[in-house]
Amino acid sequence: MRRFRPYLIILAGLFVLLALVRTVFAEPIGLAFYKQAAKTGAARDVTADWPEGLHAVLIGTGSPLADAKRAGPMTAILAGDRIFVIDAGGGAARNFQRFGLSAEKVEAVLLTHFHSDHIDGLGEFLLGTWAGSGRAAPVPVYGPAGTAEIVAGFKQAYSADAQYRIAHHGPDVVPASGFGGAANVFDPSEGAVRVYEKDGLTITAVPVSHSPAEPAVAYRFDYQGRSITLSGDTAKSESLAAIARDTDLLIHEALNTDFVGAIEAGMKGAGRDRVAKIMADIPSYHTTPVGAAETATSANAKALVLSHIVPALPTRFLERAYLKGTKAAYEGPIIVGEDGMVFSLPAKSGAMQRRKLK
Repeated sequence: MRRFRPYLIILAGLFVLLALVRTVFAEPIGLAFYKQAAKTGAARDVTADWPEGLHAVLIGTGSPLADAKRAGPMTAILAGDRIFVIDAGGGAARNFQRFGLSAEKVEAVLLTHFHSDHIDGLGEFLLGTWAGSGRAAPVPVYGPAGTAEIVAGFKQAYSADAQYRIAHHGPDVVPASGFGGAANVFDPSEGAVRVYEKDGLTITAVPVSHSPAEPAVAYRFDYQGRSITLSGDTAKSESLAAIARDTDLLIHEALNTDFVGAIEAGMKGAGRDRVAKIMADIPSYHTTPVGAAETATSANAKALVLSHIVPALPTRFLERAYLKGTKAAYEGPIIVGEDGMVFSLPAKSGAMQRRKLK
């Protein structure tokens, strides 16, 4: 026992030292770390070492169903220094900031349709982009018929907040002329329509099947010989497969009917018939993971990423069941999207790089 006594004394001393650090030095040490983190964060540019080309950042990969790990739907597409944001679900605006993307580089927002989970973060995102960039003109918001009303509604809802910020920070910091969004409405009723073409980037929209939520569109981005196609919400759609032809990356929504069916059965068993009916209805205007894989095969897409994950997957151990049958439908890589995933397509190359933002 005597041999261990010095070690016990040393161990006791370490405990006393740790307690002293926590009680006496915790505040200055914590403050020093915080100041350094703030300094590092202010100078952070997550895209600084990204190659020239086209990039997709999954800002939010969730759905209307509660998911602690996923914000509402939002994808950022980067073409050079320009950022284009597709949809703006709840919580996604804060993810955009957390992942270190620049408000000053936001060129436009594009809406796929007007279900609440795709637009409920739009007001917050436009306000944050305005305050964070000091832009003198509103952010362009592209979308089909109904977009102007959506943009005007959020501008009205946030008008008092905007006046507070102008009064507090001054018009030089937050110019009144830059508040809100500027609606750019296009008509996809006749098929594919080119909605943006500038500096080598082309964005094309095409109608997809999401009735009764109409109009609803998918988007394709082409830049520097690379392409990304985003489905928006849709049942399995031939128009989507056509616009996605030979795309490098297809980002497709996915709903697993077995999982949703289990929720439906649980709701029925609990006497919650209204929610059970909703669970029974929603598969009709969404695409299963297998359906998304079949679309990727029809389009000859090089890679498939699933987003707008329905329902929530509380653990990655469920992914295999969620993807059941997809490998038989599509031979390329299939990835279950997570918030913060980045897919980079270097210009004039066949490569795809993948990373995760924190």
